[in-house]
Amino acid sequence: MNQLFVKNVTVIDFSYLCPKRGLLGESWQVDIYLKGGLDQQGMVMDFSYVKKTIKTLIDEEFDHKLVIPKQYHFNIIEQDDDYLNTIFTMSNGCNIVHKAPLSAYCLLDVETVTCENMGKAIENRLKELLPNTVDDIKLLIYPETINGFYYHYSHGLKQHQGNCQRIAHGHRSKIEIFENNQHCSELESSWAALWQDIYIGTREDLIDKKTINGHDYFLFKYSACQGNFEMTLPAQQCYLIATDSTVENLAEHIATELKKQYPDRQFTIQVYEGINKGAISLTNEF
Repeated sequence: MNQLFVKNVTVIDFSYLCPKRGLLGESWQVDIYLKGGLDQQGMVMDFSYVKKTIKTLIDEEFDHKLVIPKQYHFNIIEQDDDYLNTIFTMSNGCNIVHKAPLSAYCLLDVETVTCENMGKAIENRLKELLPNTVDDIKLLIYPETINGFYYHYSHGLKQHQGNCQRIAHGHRSKIEIFENNQHCSELESSWAALWQDIYIGTREDLIDKKTINGHDYFLFKYSACQGNFEMTLPAQQCYLIATDSTVENLAEHIATELKKQYPDRQFTIQVYEGINKGAISLTNEF
């Protein structure tokens, strides 16, 4: 049996709903393995076809979406024309309410979202598309190995013309901070803890604050070219900034906050948006 593999065929940047941690941003790498006979070219499948077909399916059906475990018992999902309304009750009794176009969702027929069951879901979809010469397909989905500090964040970019406009998608992101040209793990640890499992929202998109059953909530809402988006989250899981939450603005925000705290020091901030991409912000020389 012949086997073809492609490592890091793509990265899935998305958010999902977790009973314990709430709205959780993730970035998972994807490796693919195909088993089958050889075609007239002497190939299991042409690499270009593998990359195009598989990456396109993942991008369209799983990437930059809110992934919801359909089988989770404390989960209400209702369709209203081209929109989906969801109410997800966490184990602490807090609710996460989300309304967005259908294209902003991925519904997994599972109780909890894991690398393994997302891989199975993608495998099942790919089996419908791949030629009969492919006898078996296996995906390995896994988070990046990060030697250092990182955080999980979710956000939405209403000005974006692509899928980043979806109000609940996210990333697992490394952070590096240099103070006076020296690596500063203490500050990295502090910011990673502050933004652990966080929703980074834009102040102008926060349209209401309310308390229900002793829990404080923030309601975010905006319109973008794909449609109308709104989400209610526990306030303690939100962090507000004055700008849209592009990675460039996040790097600048951290740099500005550190400069306020330590005006006599110089900082270089490097933050990632998922894997192998990000932004750098430098404060003025002291």
